[in-house]
Amino acid sequence: MRQGMKEKIIRICDSKIASKGSDVGLSFYAFFAKKNDDPELLMEVAHWWIMEMKLDHFEKAEKIRNPVSAL
Repeated sequence: MRQGMKEKIIRICDSKIASKGSDVGLSFYAFFAKKNDDPELLMEVAHWWIMEMKLDHFEKAEKIRNPVSAL
């Protein structure tokens, strides 16, 4: 996954956890603009999310952030 996207995912997860607590959940789409302006990046992250990590559409922010931090 691209470094900029990893940083964005971590930043968004950290922000949501700080504001709503450790049980906050996020949708896959929380990391993308409403307009699909980079389909390659969307597919890259979707592959990681679905095929590699086997995550559901909506997951706890900590469950998303921790493996991204390890990449």
